[in-house]
Amino acid sequence: MSRVVQIQTNFSIGELDPLLRGRVDLKQYYNALQSATNVFIQPQGGVKRRDGLKFITELPSAGNPQNGVRLIPFEFNASDSYMFALVHQRIYIFRNKALVTNINGTGNDFLAISSVTSAMLSTIRYAQSADTIILCHADLTPLKIVRGADHNLWTISTVTFTNAPTHAYTLATSNPSADITPDKTSGNVKITASAGIFLSSHVGQFINITSSYGRLRIVEFVSSTVVKCRAIINMFDTTAVADSDWELETGYEDAWSGSRGYPVSVTFHESRLYFGGSKGQPTTFWGSNVGDYFNFEFGEGLDDQSITGTIVTESLNAIVDIFSGRDLQIFTTGGEFYLPQTTNEPITPSNLTVRVGTRNGIKAGVPVAGLDSGTIYVQRSGKSLNEMSFTDTELAYTTANISLLSSHLLNTPVDMAIRRSTSTEETDRLFVVNSADGSMSVYSILRSQNVIAPSQFTTSGNFLAVGIDVDTTYVIIKRTINSSDKYFVEVFDNTLHTDSAVYVTGTNTTATASHLISTTVDVLNDGNVESQQTTNGSGQVTLTRTTASNYEMGIPFTITIKTMPVQPNTAGATSLKGFKKRILEVNADVFKSKSMKVNNQLVAFRSFGEDVLDTAVQEFTGVKTIGPLLGFDKEGTITVTQDAPLELNILALDYKISMGA
Repeated sequence: MSRVVQIQTNFSIGELDPLLRGRVDLKQYYNALQSATNVFIQPQGGVKRRDGLKFITELPSAGNPQNGVRLIPFEFNASDSYMFALVHQRIYIFRNKALVTNINGTGNDFLAISSVTSAMLSTIRYAQSADTIILCHADLTPLKIVRGADHNLWTISTVTFTNAPTHAYTLATSNPSADITPDKTSGNVKITASAGIFLSSHVGQFINITSSYGRLRIVEFVSSTVVKCRAIINMFDTTAVADSDWELETGYEDAWSGSRGYPVSVTFHESRLYFGGSKGQPTTFWGSNVGDYFNFEFGEGLDDQSITGTIVTESLNAIVDIFSGRDLQIFTTGGEFYLPQTTNEPITPSNLTVRVGTRNGIKAGVPVAGLDSGTIYVQRSGKSLNEMSFTDTELAYTTANISLLSSHLLNTPVDMAIRRSTSTEETDRLFVVNSADGSMSVYSILRSQNVIAPSQFTTSGNFLAVGIDVDTTYVIIKRTINSSDKYFVEVFDNTLHTDSAVYVTGTNTTATASHLISTTVDVLNDGNVESQQTTNGSGQVTLTRTTASNYEMGIPFTITIKTMPVQPNTAGATSLKGFKKRILEVNADVFKSKSMKVNNQLVAFRSFGEDVLDTAVQEFTGVKTIGPLLGFDKEGTITVTQDAPLELNILALDYKISMGA
C-alpha cells in the first residue's frame, strides 16, 4: 500500500462533462470538478459560494405569467436604468431593484401593451437608442417604448415609418396610352396625364422614364389624370413624356404587413436601424437611411440611403437574429453571416456584400450575447454554446464550441444574458436558463486567459428568465409556495446568503417574509445562523433572540463541490482506475470563509471561549485541515458541501491518498 500527496491548485475548468471522466490524458482534467453547484468560478481559479437572491415582487396572476415571461433591459442614461418584465399584455418596470408604481398616473403598477401576447414573448427582439426601445416580432407591428420626463411616465406606440420598405411580390410593367407631364424634375413632383389612366391603387407604385432618365414613386392619388410623386431618380427637364417613353411599374406593397408578416429581429449599427427577416421575406434584411431611422426609401442608392439585402444560398437560411458587433452579424437557422467592412469603410448600398461566417445555425428564442472577443449563441439543436469571432490570421469568422467540455449543463436552453465583470475578483458571467429542469448554467468567462468555467445554479423552483441591468442580474423564478405556483422577480445580491430573501434592519423579535407562507427558511440573526424554521400563514417566524441590528430570512440552498476521481498528475504516472483509494487528509486553502463540510465531516470555524455565543462567525483565511477521513472506494474524490448560509471561498485543495490493490 502506498501514499501520495496530491494538490489541485485551481478549479478554472469548472464542472466537466461526465463523458470525460476517463480522459485523464487531458490537462483540463486536473483543474476540473465533477460537480460545481451553486458556486462561481473566480478568475484567480478559486470557487466561491454564489450570491443569494433578493425578493423584489410577485408577478400577479392577472398577467398570466404561467403562460410566458421575458426580461428586457433598458438603459436610459449612465445613472438611470430599468428592467422590463414582460408578461401577457403587460410590462412591469423595475428601477434600482424596486417595482415602478402608478404608471402614467393610472394607479397601475404595469404598462398595458395589448398587442404583445404570451405566445410572442420567447421570440421578441429589441434594440435601444437613447430614450427609445423598439420591440419586434413576426406577428407584431414594430413598437416603440419611450420614457418620459419621470420614472413612471412611459408611452407605447407603433412605429410610424416615413417610408416603409416595399417589395414587389408580383412585379408587372405596363405602358398606359397617355402622355405625362411633370411640374418639377426633383423632390415632390406632380404628374399630369393626357388621359384618365391612374387608380388609387397606384399609390406606392413607380413611374419609370425610359427614354431618358427618371424614376418616381407615386405617393398620392389626386384624380385619374393627376398623381403626386416623390422623385427617386431626378429627371432632366419638365417636358411632356410620350406614352411610348415611360412605363408604370406595379406590384409593390409594404414589405411588412399583417399578411406578409413583420420583422423578426432588430438592431442599430453605424447610425442605421436594421431589421431582419419576416414571414414573407425570411432571408431579407433592411437598413434605414443614415441617421433617419424610420426612413427606408431606397432613393438613388446613395451612400447614406437605405439598404436592402437578401441571403442567397443553396438552402433556406431564415433570419433569427441580427447583432451589431465588429461587423453587422446575421444569425439564421442554417448559418451565421456577416457584412464585411474595412476599418474606415461603412456599409453602403454600393458595397453591400453578405458573406458566410460559419454554418451551425442558431436556436430560435435564445438571444445572442456579445463579448469583446466574439458573439455567443446557442446552436440550432440547443446542444452546444458557440462563440463566433473574427480571426486576424484567417481574416474570417470562425466558431468555437465553448461548451465542449460541459455540454451536459445545456438542458433545453430558452434564455441567455451576459453580465460584464466589474472587478478583478470576478469574470464575465454568462447565464443560460434551462427549461427542462429549471436550472441555470453559469459560465465564468475570462477570454484573455482562455478561462471558460461552467457551474450550475439551482434553487427551490425553476428559473424562467434572466436579464442584466448594467451590473444587476434579474431573474424570474417559478416557486411553489403553500401548494400554489408563484412567479417571483428576484435579483442576485452578494450581501445575501439565501434565496427569495428579505433583509430587515432594526430591533425585532420576529422575522417576516410575507411572500413565503408555510415555507422552510434559513434565518441569519445579526449574522448568526438560527435553526431552520417553517413560516406561519403570515410568512413569519419567532426569533430565538431579539436582533440587535438586522436579520436576513430566505429559502435555503446547498452548494456542492466535488473533485474528479483522483489521478496522479505526474509524468509517467499510471492510471489508478480499479484501485481502492482512501483520502486520508485534506488541506483546504480558504479565503474569508465561515462554514463547510468535507466528505460530510463538519469543519470547525469557531473555537469556544469568552464572548463566542450570540456573535457572528468570524471570517477565516488560511488552511483548514480535515482528517483523518475513513473509508476506501475506487474513485477517491473530495466532496465539499455547505448547508449553512455563510461565506465560502476555496482557493485550492491538497490531500493525502492511500492506495491499495
